[in-house]
Amino acid sequence: MTTRLLLSLVFFKFSLICFLSSSYVYAEIPVFACDTDSNKTLASFSFCDTTLSFTERVADLVKRLTLEEKITHIIDQTPALPRLGIPSYNWWSEALHGVSSVGHGTKFSPLVPSATSFPMPILTAASFNTTLFESIGEAISTEARAMYNVGKAGLTFWSPTMNLLRDPRWGRTLETPGEDPYLIGKYASGYVRGLQQLDDKDRLKVAACCKHYTAYDVDNWKGVERYKFNAIVTKQDMEDTFQPAFKSCVTEGNVASVMCSYNQVNGTPTCADKNLLSGVLRDQWKLNGYIVSDCDSVDVIFNAQRYTKTPEEAAAVTINAGLDLDCGVFLANHTLKAIQTGLVKEVEIDRAVTQNFIVLMRLGFFDGDPRKQRYGSLGPKDVCTPAHEELAREAARQGIVLLKNDNKFLPLSTKTIKSVAVIGPQANVTHDMIGNYEGIPCSYITPLQGLSEHVNTIYAKGCASVLCPPENLHLDDAKNAAAQADITILIVGANRSVEEESRDRISLLLPGQQATLVSEVANASKGPVVLVIMSAGGFDISFAKSNEKISSILWIGYPGQHGGAALGDIIFGSYNPSGRLPITWYPESFSENILMTDMRMRPDPSTGYPGRTYRFYTGTPIYPFGYGLSYTTFKYSRLKAPRLVNIPTGTACLFKHCETISATGSYCNDLSFQVRVRVQNTGTRPGAKSVLLYFTPPHVHNAPRKQLISFEKVYLEPWEAKHVVFKPCLLQSLCACGTCAKLNQEVNKNSTAQHDHLFPKLIAFRFTPKTIFIPKFSTIFNQKSSSRSVLSQEPLLFKKIQTFNVVPGGVM
Repeated sequence: MTTRLLLSLVFFKFSLICFLSSSYVYAEIPVFACDTDSNKTLASFSFCDTTLSFTERVADLVKRLTLEEKITHIIDQTPALPRLGIPSYNWWSEALHGVSSVGHGTKFSPLVPSATSFPMPILTAASFNTTLFESIGEAISTEARAMYNVGKAGLTFWSPTMNLLRDPRWGRTLETPGEDPYLIGKYASGYVRGLQQLDDKDRLKVAACCKHYTAYDVDNWKGVERYKFNAIVTKQDMEDTFQPAFKSCVTEGNVASVMCSYNQVNGTPTCADKNLLSGVLRDQWKLNGYIVSDCDSVDVIFNAQRYTKTPEEAAAVTINAGLDLDCGVFLANHTLKAIQTGLVKEVEIDRAVTQNFIVLMRLGFFDGDPRKQRYGSLGPKDVCTPAHEELAREAARQGIVLLKNDNKFLPLSTKTIKSVAVIGPQANVTHDMIGNYEGIPCSYITPLQGLSEHVNTIYAKGCASVLCPPENLHLDDAKNAAAQADITILIVGANRSVEEESRDRISLLLPGQQATLVSEVANASKGPVVLVIMSAGGFDISFAKSNEKISSILWIGYPGQHGGAALGDIIFGSYNPSGRLPITWYPESFSENILMTDMRMRPDPSTGYPGRTYRFYTGTPIYPFGYGLSYTTFKYSRLKAPRLVNIPTGTACLFKHCETISATGSYCNDLSFQVRVRVQNTGTRPGAKSVLLYFTPPHVHNAPRKQLISFEKVYLEPWEAKHVVFKPCLLQSLCACGTCAKLNQEVNKNSTAQHDHLFPKLIAFRFTPKTIFIPKFSTIFNQKSSSRSVLSQEPLLFKKIQTFNVVPGGVM
């Protein structure tokens, strides 16, 4: 080694140490306003006075700003205002399933090199466990605050994604909680409560954002892009399919923000729709927070959609509609001229900055040094903790769905199984497990690693990638491995090259030659085969479902950083699977015959249109929504149900043949009733059961075939039984299916009432026929009827209850 090279290395190491040291010191300083310790004059500003209300403080701040300064604070990257002691702030951070590196606000560094990566929401939703939803949100908010305290993250996180999965080909399926409005609403509101940790003084730990509002689920399908897509949606579909989950996020989750989407709905861009933003979000649902655009969507309104003639008109129409924050620079560039030309008034800018600043006030951004506040002790030590990593593994275990288990083949026993062939393009992946909007995970445990913890393995990839073109299909190695081992586990499916944002699927078949790989390996295998599907959307795997050599099938979604460990836990019996599909798995004929751009939910028998999701689909699915097997068995029995429910009507007539009834407040509480069901584990293994409660309306006016009303996850030891109490508000159940849409709202008296006579009957599992009587209504309907969790222990995050609340319907 030359002297020059030696000196160069020494200098490099010294420079690196200095860089890391300076980065560490810099990272110690979080971004905040009202630093009265460093600048005593700031104490004279009322907006820095924590004894005043948020409203008083923000009013003082806004009146101190010039018009130009106000405009700079309705975009996501706001500049500093040194004269007021306000630093620059980046609004855009993401936390879809862990603190993400996507967005301007979050940066990983040697100080905080990683964060816990939980399963993608589609798999977490399959757990049907509201406690889990909230616990994940809380863990992520702790890591987010910890990173903020060392200057590596913001406080405003634009998560969760909560669009309803209308079509199985949507590329963003992995981000969603599924296809059911009630499930999505419960997921979103629970996750938001966990993230925000709202206290009795309306203060936030971090601020969440429910997106993308609304009727958005086409990204890029056969050349149709989200930027120009106009979703034609009926009023009935809007009321009972696309809007309910967003309403739950706002009214039950008390979310601090809602993001409007790129697309148009019935000809109007969502970010320019005054009814959707000011009317519904603000006036009807009482949003306590700000409304933000999807990134550059205001620019899209003008440049892609050509909705307005000038950029100033685009700025004005969005601000006047109720938009508060532009993710982008469009409003910064065009709002001033819009004001000068009379298209928008300054009072609207005051409204927008007020909403934005109030959220920052609630986050403590204007309270001085956050390290002296409630969450000030959090830091790098609170990121990637053993508890959070175990929670990520537990979430994957609870979501994984057992789709097939012939002759109770699973779980495998390490006493009898000596070797396993692990084959497939997804068998030893790392990054594919964590999906998109990801951060840097604490660590990885691949499927191969997770299975190798239990038994000796023989590995063959089979295909070079999930796309698996013919030239990359390596059958010989795969078949040889399967012929040697006692058991073969095939791990196939998708990744972001198949399904992700801006990439919708065309087909519902396994990509490329994967089906050939599965069939050929199954035929060549020495012993039975377990097929594992890693994906968000479902596949037409009818060929595998009927193949007798394939004894078991598991769907594992995108299971997060320790998904491989969770898979091993389930296959080898350390954990009893309890997940249930949050989506319908359709046959390939659905993708061949149905346009993805057709937004209709309801079937149309006259044209053969089969409808969408389990609520309306008239075809035969590969696997239905809510499907999932267990290693044990459960039994339900009815204990108590009402014989008669009287519903008095109100006075204001909204529909042609019936009077209005209220579905809110104490009136609703007065009309609640109970149905008791006993759930028993009748098998020899402990296990959890997600009890799903449905109700079925009468088959008139395009009502759903059935509707999920509530669910709860319970854990039962062998032969243990628990009582489940369904305690619904009957009227809310009626409205859940769009059958009393827009109750207590003004309607066009001249329009045809589409919802007459839509008060549904209740279908309760094994209930004796009863009657529901509605006074002054012409119809009476009949009522029909890590340390790894081990099976001897109750898994994490189950409520310790004997009873729980659900809502009316059939039990599954």
